[in-house]
Amino acid sequence: MRSASFNSTRSESASVLIIVLWVAFGLVALALYFANSMSMELRAADNRVAATEAEQAIMGAVRYVSNILANAETKGTLPDLATYKYEAVPLGNATFWLIGRSDQQQTIGTTDVPTFGLTDENSKLNLNANNLSVNMFQQLPGMTAELAAAIKDWRDADDDVRENGAESDVYQRRNPPYRCKNADFESVDELRLVYGAELTILYGEDVNLNGILDPNENDGDISPPSDNRDGHLDRGILDFLTVFSWQPNIGTNIQNTNQIRALLQQNFGATKANQILSRPGVANSASVLEFYVRSGLTADEFQKIEQSIIVTNSPYVTNLVNVNTASEPVLTCIPGIGTDKASSLIAQRRQQATRNQKPTLTWVKDVLGQDGSIQAGRYLTSRSYQFCADIAAVGHHGRGYQRVRFIFDTSEGAPKIIYRQDLTHMGWALGRQVRNSFLLANNIR
Repeated sequence: MRSASFNSTRSESASVLIIVLWVAFGLVALALYFANSMSMELRAADNRVAATEAEQAIMGAVRYVSNILANAETKGTLPDLATYKYEAVPLGNATFWLIGRSDQQQTIGTTDVPTFGLTDENSKLNLNANNLSVNMFQQLPGMTAELAAAIKDWRDADDDVRENGAESDVYQRRNPPYRCKNADFESVDELRLVYGAELTILYGEDVNLNGILDPNENDGDISPPSDNRDGHLDRGILDFLTVFSWQPNIGTNIQNTNQIRALLQQNFGATKANQILSRPGVANSASVLEFYVRSGLTADEFQKIEQSIIVTNSPYVTNLVNVNTASEPVLTCIPGIGTDKASSLIAQRRQQATRNQKPTLTWVKDVLGQDGSIQAGRYLTSRSYQFCADIAAVGHHGRGYQRVRFIFDTSEGAPKIIYRQDLTHMGWALGRQVRNSFLLANNIR
């Protein structure tokens, strides 16, 4: 009896031990679960703090850019990179960058780091410019005849379908159906509604619109987008188009004989003023560049009055491209320039930049000659009043990435924001080198 009782006691003790062990295991599991949950919550909260830091850094960058534009030494020009900070600018625990563009990015797409700085909206073709033809739009890389014609049909006031174009009858067959706008574009993104505007045409391989060839944009069909894996960035037309470019009528109209005579007399004297106005075609010049070509003035002489003259009676001009900042694909679209002279203009412009000369149109004549300058002149300017600040920012430890694009307008004096677009959803746009620097700093492999 005593042995049976002893064995029963041992069996009960073992059962209790097992139960205790299971309870202890459960408690440990619960502790680990809640500890991991708290760790994740802490990490999430830390990321939210970093995102808030990045958002505030972007707003700080906006005020910084506004101050840069307000205090620019030369109004109507893209601020010199030497006058402001634009790359990895610290702001509290956050850091921001101004993602820009450069001439070299038109042909080189293998760098790991974007170009940084403000971007000139006047370096692009304005979708709402009346003097831009279907043929001009069609010169853009990847553009089709159908889309070029549909763009013109989208904003003209009638329902007449031009060749290869599209009016409401086409859009009414879409799902859901809608009508052709027959009015100006309000943003470049409105192109998504236009017939023929495929994503591959709009974005090309540059799906995050940062101007460089990211790894996923050079891997074929492994990851979106679908690309040709040739090591060269095929950019979409969005990079070359705008609706935010105009300049104010703040000068002397060269087609007003009395006004231009007074300006010429003030700068060169009555005798020379009369000589200039008596030259063939001067009085009927259709552009500032044509006036320079026909006037017989030297480059130095013309630059004394260049920023004081204009060819319009309207309050604003919306059809001009800044030849000092425009990319080669945009210049190719301009009559009188084309494929043959666009690269030469870019090369000459770089030489001008090394001489630290103020923005001017005079050097264009050296490349295009008299006839080419007269033909291209009605599309060109040396002034800019609208600028893009594509601001990317991160919080502490490189977390909380945010990106917002702003368009600033300075045509009325003080800079003001006329457009804001959140681009955070497009993903990382600062290149592998910047990302790797944060991973290295945080010992993340």
